[in-house]
Formats: sequence, structure tokens, C-alpha cells
Amino acid sequence: MKLRDTALRTIKHTGGKGNEKHADGEGLYLVVTPAGGRLWRFDYRFNDRRKTLAMGRYPDFSLAQAREAKSKARALLARGIDPGEVKRVDKAARKDADANSFERVAREFHELKASSWSSKYAAKWLGLMVGTWFPALGRRPIASITSADLLAVLRKVEAAGTVDKAHTLKQNAGQVFRYGVQTGRCPSDPSVALTGALAPAVVTHAAALTDPVQVGALLRAIDAYDGQPATRVALQLSALVFQRPGNVRALEWAWIDLNKAIITIPAASMKRRIEGKLNGRPHFVPLPPQAVAILSELQPLTGGGRYVFPSIRTGERPMSDGTLNAALRRLGYGADEMSAHGFRALARTLLGEQLDADPEVVEAQLAHGKSGPLGMAYDRTTFMRQRAEMMVRWADYLDKLRAGADVVPLRA
Repeated sequence: MKLRDTALRTIKHTGGKGNEKHADGEGLYLVVTPAGGRLWRFDYRFNDRRKTLAMGRYPDFSLAQAREAKSKARALLARGIDPGEVKRVDKAARKDADANSFERVAREFHELKASSWSSKYAAKWLGLMVGTWFPALGRRPIASITSADLLAVLRKVEAAGTVDKAHTLKQNAGQVFRYGVQTGRCPSDPSVALTGALAPAVVTHAAALTDPVQVGALLRAIDAYDGQPATRVALQLSALVFQRPGNVRALEWAWIDLNKAIITIPAASMKRRIEGKLNGRPHFVPLPPQAVAILSELQPLTGGGRYVFPSIRTGERPMSDGTLNAALRRLGYGADEMSAHGFRALARTLLGEQLDADPEVVEAQLAHGKSGPLGMAYDRTTFMRQRAEMMVRWADYLDKLRAGADVVPLRA
């Protein structure tokens, strides 16, 4: 007697020992377990051996689906093919495809590299994968993905007006494919063929003043800033020592020796890869007398806490990353004129053009890494004496600009 959907919905185990079977005919039946499970099974013979094919769980696998699966199995048997072996091969193929999917390879690559990346970069990298690549191509076997597949996704990103993001996504996908090649999961990197296929990325630099007269006006505006005293000093110090805004706002009093006129920023607080943060040297920042003076004036206000420039809401954190830019806007400098990061470009330009400073000495003060894979390993020059002298000349030069004096190039 054939099973009916109405009966299946209410069918239960009677309470006896062992499983109970409810036949539907031609070898198909429903197994009801003492625990309440309802499982489809198909009994058949192949090469004079009795076999059972598991088909699915009711009601996720309906009566109609079970009957269709039975018909397909019987058709295979009629052709001399074991349906159980077909199922085993298909399952192995799906497992292999999952192990070699783009998402699986990408996550494996991320897990391998994340320990050597900064936590911020690792999170951003995975975020781009989860947000774009995984929904589009994540389940596809990595070896089946073509250049056209990648370009179709990147075109949508371009159309949304985020050309820079499209270039980053292409670069990240290339990393995954190269790892796939190295681990034998795909024959080549299809992203290579997309060179030149995307709209060119527009490189924008931090806004910065580089005209000496305008810089003098900026310095006078900063001195007249009527907001938080710590914010004014942070802007003044940014001009004097031109370190990264994140390093300036996160300065700790424990790092500063006013008697020796030097700041020692720990390697872990620098913009470096994980290896550099763990094993690198601190970054030393020699202070000119002007910098020592403004820090000495600020010390009675914030010296009792950890941070030189604490958040106005809580002294347990440094000032927010938007504070200095907001102060510049308050002074009347638009985002396209001057930024907190622009003090670095300002100094780099004027030190070269007006003071004839040695580029290597300037780069050392900027904390830019040596070029080449072995640059930092073998070239450990810090130029401390030259940098200390340069910083004094730089501070004196800024005083001249602030006073509105004629700009006369100073020769070393």
C-alpha cells in the first residue's frame, strides 16, 4: 500500500524496540526511529548483494522527492550501475569541490598570513572578501573561475563609483589565486589577464600647504587657536616634528624625556608589519628647543595622566583621530587645503627646497622604512646627530615663517 502525505505528517514510533518501517513500494520505505527520526531508505540488489541507499530525512526530503530519487536509482540499476556507488562518488566530488572552493582557499590564505599582518589590515582584507568575493564566487571551485568571472564582479564595483576598491579587490583576488597555484588547487592566476582592464585608480595625496608664506600664516593661526590647549599644542608639535598623526595624538608622557630632548616611540606603536612591531627598533624623535618648550608648558595640564593629548571625555584614551583635522577646519583650512597628515608633506617639501636637507636624514625622521627586502636588516643607520641638527634648523626656520620674515634658503 502506497504511503500518503497526510499519514506521513502524523506518523510516529509506536513505542516498541528498534526501528519501524513503512513501505511505499518498489524497495522504498520510511524508517521511524525510537527517537522520532523519519528517514527514507531504498533497498535494492546489485551483483547478487542486498544494499540500502539512504535518501534523506522527512519532511526536509518529501515523499515526492523520495519517489523521484527511487526512480533515478532504478534507472541506474537498469543500466548496470550501482546507485550507492554513484552517491559515494558524488559526495566525494562535492567534498573535494568544497575544499578547493575560492572561499576555502581564501580563508586558508588569510589564516596563514594574518599573523604577519596588522590586525587592522587582516580585518580589512577579510572584510573585502566577505563583502564582495565570497557572495559572488565563494562556492565556485577556484580552478573554474575565469578572468571574465572576475571582471564581471569588478565592473559592478566600478559602476558603484569605487574604482580604488575595485583595484584592491583585484589585488586581493590575485593573492588567493597565486596561493591556489602554489598549493595545486588551480593552474594559474586569472587576475593577471585583467591588467589594464579597470579604470585607472585616482591617487589622492593628503592636503598640505607647501608655500612658505602660506605656511607662516598657518603657524600664526595655530598659535591663535582658542580651542582646547592640548589640541593647539598637538598642532604645533605636528609642525615641529612632522610625525604621523596617529603617533602624535597617541603620545605618552612615559615616552618623552624633556631633559634629553627626545621622544622614544615603541616599535609596537609604529606603522609596521607585525614582525616589525615585535622585533623592530623604537623610533627616536629628537626635539628642538621649541618643542621642549611647548611640551613643558602642557605638562602641568596633562602630565598627571598617561597621554600627552588625552581625550576630553576620558583620560584613558588619546584624542580622537579626527580632532586635529577638525581644528584645522575651525581655523578656516578646508579639507583640500591642509590636513593633519599634511604636516609631513609640508616638512618634506620645505626641508628639501628651502633648507637643502639630506633626503636620507629627512626620511629617517619621517620613519619611512629602507627600500628593499633587506634594507632594514642591514642598513641600521638612524642619523641621530644629523636629525637633531636638522630639527633645530627646521624649528628656527618655522619661527622665521611665523614672524613673516623673508624666506631665505639656508645652506648646510
